[in-house]
Amino acid sequence: MATWDVIQIYGGSTPHTLAKPRLLRIIRSLVAILIGIATCVLHFQPARAQTTPAAMARPGDARSGSLLLKAQGEGYVDARRLGMDVNITVSGPTIRARVTQIFQNPTQDWVEAVYVYPLPEGGAVDTLRMMIGERVIIGEIKERQEARVIYEQAKQNGQKAALTEQQRPNIFTNSVANIGPGESVLVQIEYQEPVHQSGDIFSLRVPMVIGPRYNPAPVMQTVDFRENGGGWGMTTNDPVPDRDRISPPVLDPAEDPPVNPTAVTVRLQAGFPLGEVKSQFHTVKIDSPDASTRVIKLAQGPVPADRDFELIWKPAAEKAPAVGLFREHVSNADYLLAYVTPPAIEDAEQKPLPREAIFVIDNSGSMGGTSIVQAKASLLYALSRLKPNDRFNVIRFDDTMTVLFPDSVPADNEHIGQAKAFVVALAAAGGTEMVPAMRAALTDRGTNDGNFIRQVVFLTDGAIGNEQQLFDTITAMRGRSRVFMVGIGSAPNTLLMTRAAELGRGTFTHIGSVEQVEERMRDLFGKLESPAVTNLSVTFSDAKADITPATIPDIYRGEPLLLAARLDRLQGSVEIKGKVGDRPWTVKLPLAKAAEGKGLSKLWARRKITDAEVALMLRNLQPEAANKTILALALEHQLVTRLTSLVAVDKTPSRPDGEPLKLSQLPINLPAGWDFQKLFGDRGRALPPSPSNERRADAQPVQLAMAKRAAISVAQAVTTVALPKTATDAELKMMLGAFLLALSFLSLVFNRRRPRMLTAC
Repeated sequence: MATWDVIQIYGGSTPHTLAKPRLLRIIRSLVAILIGIATCVLHFQPARAQTTPAAMARPGDARSGSLLLKAQGEGYVDARRLGMDVNITVSGPTIRARVTQIFQNPTQDWVEAVYVYPLPEGGAVDTLRMMIGERVIIGEIKERQEARVIYEQAKQNGQKAALTEQQRPNIFTNSVANIGPGESVLVQIEYQEPVHQSGDIFSLRVPMVIGPRYNPAPVMQTVDFRENGGGWGMTTNDPVPDRDRISPPVLDPAEDPPVNPTAVTVRLQAGFPLGEVKSQFHTVKIDSPDASTRVIKLAQGPVPADRDFELIWKPAAEKAPAVGLFREHVSNADYLLAYVTPPAIEDAEQKPLPREAIFVIDNSGSMGGTSIVQAKASLLYALSRLKPNDRFNVIRFDDTMTVLFPDSVPADNEHIGQAKAFVVALAAAGGTEMVPAMRAALTDRGTNDGNFIRQVVFLTDGAIGNEQQLFDTITAMRGRSRVFMVGIGSAPNTLLMTRAAELGRGTFTHIGSVEQVEERMRDLFGKLESPAVTNLSVTFSDAKADITPATIPDIYRGEPLLLAARLDRLQGSVEIKGKVGDRPWTVKLPLAKAAEGKGLSKLWARRKITDAEVALMLRNLQPEAANKTILALALEHQLVTRLTSLVAVDKTPSRPDGEPLKLSQLPINLPAGWDFQKLFGDRGRALPPSPSNERRADAQPVQLAMAKRAAISVAQAVTTVALPKTATDAELKMMLGAFLLALSFLSLVFNRRRPRMLTAC
């Protein structure tokens, strides 16, 4: 809707002078006529009033949750996002998701669109469809550089083209070239991932928004490249080289209504009789076609995309199935997916070893609002669970850091009391320098190696851009420590959580509301207090198998071992061995009993790619070898990775020669429960780090958040997510324009006659 400014014209008059009032009346009549004409003309240019931004972004500013319309020059113009539809099918152990974003180009220009969006970090993205007008474009996997060359050439030729690229394992970018004036754009992505299981709870999670991330400033280094008396050069060491791709501009909820209405539908076919099914953070309605099937939809229709969607389900029986075995035949290979949950062994005679627990709590600005409340409640509960023979310490961090005690202290009443008082007094503010806090937590003086199990419990939303530095720190310093990540808030960085827990030989727990604190922390402490299943090995009797994960991790109470394999033939059995505490454990599964599964080859390939990435981090693979492995898997199984992209080109040119292209950007919602002022301050700037610390946050996302206020107006909500219609309210505008023209004409005639009447009087 166009925004009109109210123009008031002030004029003076006296009882003896009629010239000024007469002039004033003529001016008013002319203004009314112009308004009527403008109302009619707006029918023919309905979008131009919306396309002039108050501030221009740069071509590299492709943001999460944004549709960008690229200009031929350096500027961008606004585009309207209409909504998103998420359709998920759960088939036993696997999830197949189709995410559809629906847009419209409201301008009279030819545009290039770039949209950046979150997906699950373990999702295998294999499908891109783009529908523009009546044309459907389907993507093919190519090497990343080759795909970019194909796309750029098609764009230059005026052909419609689409490109999907991975920026991070959980952040992807769509680019679409040569969208015509008024054309609708439908972007559809499909991915495959495994169902998550913990104890008797099965779940899925759909990320809907990426929260603002703290990006440490680059460290400038001087390099001496003198040769025969040469000079000095400068180089930049940037901990977040893709900062422009992962830091979205954010709406201030105090000033702007929410955007990005999203519909969610889940068809749940669990493969066993279902008990409780519920959404943790959204109100849903549930239909039950049969005992093992549920159809779940949002109860109130589309909702703003401001928090992740999570669905959990439990079996009707008291205990969840302990074993799941599924197979799929693709090309000349068989693929296997196994879920195996070791038994919980309780031994009253064996006393658990005492723990050295290091608790780390994030109290940076991104934790403002309800997140800091959840984090503090979680840590207070954890402190109350410590036993007298345990030792502990507490570390808090924003862009500075405090270690409560010089070293770990006994968990007696005095020290627990001091720690609780310290936690209660915490407030959220400042940047997020996570790496120094992790270093401090992993620093192990080794004074009690044989007597204590060392565990690091790290509570954070993970809102940083330099994840790789954190992973490198854990890899280098983990020693005997185990790292347990606790994700806080409505949209945690799950890539950081899961990868850090994997590298730290621990687990990831998510707490999305205060109501979940006791339940989730109780489950976590059940794992911390019980012996892990260690020394796991897998052996196939009659088949050659390529197994993933390559290194079988330790698992904790209630957690299944999730194993994928590619086999040369489906014969014999698979035997899994390990130790539960000090006791041996063995289970043998006949492969002939495996049930049919869907998409298992994609899951196996995605996990093998992750194995290569982890091996690269651990320095077990050289970059060349890791890249070769990743590229081969991606091309064979048609997956998007950091080395491959999906590209599609329409052979028929559509943009006329000489027509320019334009680009625009939409902001995203602030994740639910976050505090805008804690992040950006009263003046829209990120709160600076403490004067005692020289580190500074990247301010670019905040500058864009301020710039958008003058450039973008958004609708409050839509009741349905459907394809845009081309019909307009032109008839109403024409009628209104005609009425105003008639009224203006009558006013002008009356004003011309009125002075003569007054003179006669």
